[in-house]
Amino acid sequence: MAVNQLSAAPAPQSVPLPTLDHPMANPGYGKRSAPGQRPRSGNDFVHLRPRDAAIAAYIDGLCDGADISVKTLAKALPYGQCALRTTLNRLQEAGHLRRGSECVATDEALIWVTRTFFSRTSRDDDWWDAFTRGDAPQERAPQRPTRSRSFILLAALGRHTPTLTLSQADCAALEPQVSEWFELGATEAEILHALTEGLPARVHHAAALVRRRLRDKLPPARMTPPAARQIVLRTLECSECRAPGSAEAMPGGLCGNCRGKPDAAASNGPVGAVPVQGVRARMSAVRAGLVPRADRAYP
Repeated sequence: MAVNQLSAAPAPQSVPLPTLDHPMANPGYGKRSAPGQRPRSGNDFVHLRPRDAAIAAYIDGLCDGADISVKTLAKALPYGQCALRTTLNRLQEAGHLRRGSECVATDEALIWVTRTFFSRTSRDDDWWDAFTRGDAPQERAPQRPTRSRSFILLAALGRHTPTLTLSQADCAALEPQVSEWFELGATEAEILHALTEGLPARVHHAAALVRRRLRDKLPPARMTPPAARQIVLRTLECSECRAPGSAEAMPGGLCGNCRGKPDAAASNGPVGAVPVQGVRARMSAVRAGLVPRADRAYP
């Protein structure tokens, strides 16, 4: 009888879809989508627990700048703050979320703002470490094979100059030669000019003429200056104690102290250095030992 009277565990409540009236964070704060994510699919969060997957899908549907703090999410979702905090920590462990800071340039100064980076695609610690440096690899969705830039130019040549109309086989045969022009820095306009300028009155074999001009008029390689590398000022922070650090020093988003492994970097500081966690306590002790101005003795 006692077994029959036991009630089943309540099923997880369904999570509503994101709405346009979800609160936004203060300017410069809130959710920030990580770059290079794969397109959305129904299998994005199948590796997570049901509740975590539902909350991750809700956050994924929010626009950048949305307030995804625990308090705000608790008002929009049927879960309490403790449950949401646990889920956010699990999303961080799974590589979907990182908390940190980013330097933003304004007209007057450089300011550091708090960021919560979210990635629909699960990332490992190496990717997040590269992301903080500004050189995270971009993932591209597989695309259907398409005609190359060179083939398209050759196929459209007949519309520009009817006497140079080429067949599909001719375009495929001449494609490598046009690609060589592009690799040397030539533009479509320059290639068209080389192929169509000063044509004879009659063209007996369009493919042979195009092949000869592509070979005889091949330009020299152009020297292009290397692209300037973009400098990114970005750092991550521990989800527990908020201590800043690199992704390499915080696997899973937790620093060594919060994982129970003291940071080696903290012990390598100068003699007498105050740990990050003890700065406030040390300052309070210093203030408490100061003599009030009224009680100071002056010569």
